Amino acid sequence: MKKFAWRLQRVLDVRIRQEQAKKAELLAVTEKLTQRRSELLTQRRILAELIEELHAEDAARRLSRQALFLRASQTNNALIRRLETEIEQLAVEKQLKIAEVVKLRRFREGLEKLREEARIEFVGEQERLEQKEMDERTTMRFAREILGGRASP
Repeated sequence: MKKFAWRLQRVLDVRIRQEQAKKAELLAVTEKLTQRRSELLTQRRILAELIEELHAEDAARRLSRQALFLRASQTNNALIRRLETEIEQLAVEKQLKIAEVVKLRRFREGLEKLREEARIEFVGEQERLEQKEMDERTTMRFAREILGGRASP
C-alpha cells in the first residue's frame, strides 16, 4: 500500500508552531500579570502596615513621622496607580492572546479533522484498488485454468 501523504501537512505544521508560539506569549503575559499583581499587593500591604504603625504610636512621635509618611504615601500611591494601570493593560493583552490561541487551535483542529477525513478516504481507496487488483488476478487465473483445460484434450 502507498504511504499517505497529505498535501496540507505543511500548513498544519506551521499552524501548530504558531499556536505553540502564541501559547508561550500567553504564558509570558500571564506571568508578568501575576508578578504585577503581587507587586501591587505588596505595595498596598506596606502602606497598610505604615498606617497601623502610625496609629500605634503616641501623638508626639506620630506627628514627626506623619510628614514622612505623607511623602512616602504619595510615592507609594503613584506606584500603586501605575501598577493598576499596567495590570489593566496586561489583562486586556492576556484576553487578546487567549483569543488568538483559541482561533489558532480551532483552525488547527479543523485541519486535523480534514487530514483524518483525507486519510480515511485514502485508505478506503487503497483497499478498493487492492480488491480490484485481487479480483483481476483471480479472473486471470480462472481464465488460464479454463483455457489451459481446453487445450489439453
